[in-house]
Amino acid sequence: MNAIDYEFEDGAQSAQAPSDKSVAGDVEALRPLPRISVHAFCISDGVHHVMQQCGGDRRMARVSLRVTRGNIAAAATMFASTPTPNLIILETEAGPRELLAELAPLAEVCDPSSRVIVVGRHNDISLYRELIRSGISEYIVSPFSMAEIMGAIASIFVDPEAEPLGRSIAFIGAKGGVGSSTIAHNCAFGISTLFSTETVLADLDLPFGTANIDFDQDPAQGMAEAVFSPERLDEVFLDRLLTNCGQNLSLLAAPSLLDRGYDYERGAFQPILDLLQRSAPVSVLDLPHTWADWTRAVLSDVDEVVITCAPDLANLRNMKNMLDALKKLRPNDKPPHLVLNQVGMPKRPEIAPQDFFEPLELEPVAIIPFDAQLFGTAANSGRMIPEMDAKSPTAETFSQLAHLVTGRAAIKKPKKAGLGSLLEKLRKK
Repeated sequence: MNAIDYEFEDGAQSAQAPSDKSVAGDVEALRPLPRISVHAFCISDGVHHVMQQCGGDRRMARVSLRVTRGNIAAAATMFASTPTPNLIILETEAGPRELLAELAPLAEVCDPSSRVIVVGRHNDISLYRELIRSGISEYIVSPFSMAEIMGAIASIFVDPEAEPLGRSIAFIGAKGGVGSSTIAHNCAFGISTLFSTETVLADLDLPFGTANIDFDQDPAQGMAEAVFSPERLDEVFLDRLLTNCGQNLSLLAAPSLLDRGYDYERGAFQPILDLLQRSAPVSVLDLPHTWADWTRAVLSDVDEVVITCAPDLANLRNMKNMLDALKKLRPNDKPPHLVLNQVGMPKRPEIAPQDFFEPLELEPVAIIPFDAQLFGTAANSGRMIPEMDAKSPTAETFSQLAHLVTGRAAIKKPKKAGLGSLLEKLRKK
């Protein structure tokens, strides 16, 4: 099998192992916060650091966050002459008896619609109840994690009755021609068939997208209408743009025409991606190999990122640069999933998998051998790999990848000889 071992867990909420206690695992279940204004007043370095962390998280992208060094008295002074935001976060060292008195001046200048979270030092249930009775929205004991404060904000401003947001998965290549689109299309097909889950495959490569070819479709409308007519976007319009590719798979196809220039603003794809998250349980996004403001915006906002590469030096350099860039764009998320494709191409000098991934300090989630016959026949006939040969190792790899990116599998820690044994298998072919 050309992939790392997996432990399948249907219904699992995260692709991480249950023992993972990282910040990324804690915040993954949180929904993006709505467009609100938040002003935090911090007196300690720890709380100030956590609030700054929150400001860099993609789930806070729509939040206008301001972090100020100061206590409750400083907040009261400031808001005596300026409007109060939707949420005020106040850190205090006051004891239970002094805290309510300390809050009194702020209550006189605070807008009735503004909510308040107090961060204190005392774990006192009586104090908590008294603060809630006094109109405080939440009381958190310091120290706390970024996930805790974001969860508290979400409990105030996110409607618990709202429909759950769908999972978004972006696929991009470390270099052109490495097969990222093929992997994205097969993964979308696998998700829709394996789990009977409504899945939308969105081809974001408007001039050169191949999703319509790979699924043998020729739709009259698709992604171009969604991107260039954002004012018309709603569920009804989206339904008209989608092309049915199977029982649970719909395609938002690229026009693949060169009748115009395809230049986008940073947030050009955001309206359609937001609508897809509200409309479909899973959205698979096929991104072109380009690095622009709009691709950075998409990659920073999705739930999962899969990067495909081939075993050569240019791919290694690009992969390292992309990992570094995504770490800055997604500081509180898991690293991207790495797929090594086209391994074992005849007569092509290659970097061995263990040598390729050692400087990246990440293990691949899949290693896919070069198979021109299988992939070429599938592409020319408009079919997916599992349709061509459902029992092939490559089809099994796509099945495992579908489990992983949807949160239905946890990666087991690879054995030391894992990549070595894969290489032996590849050499025998």
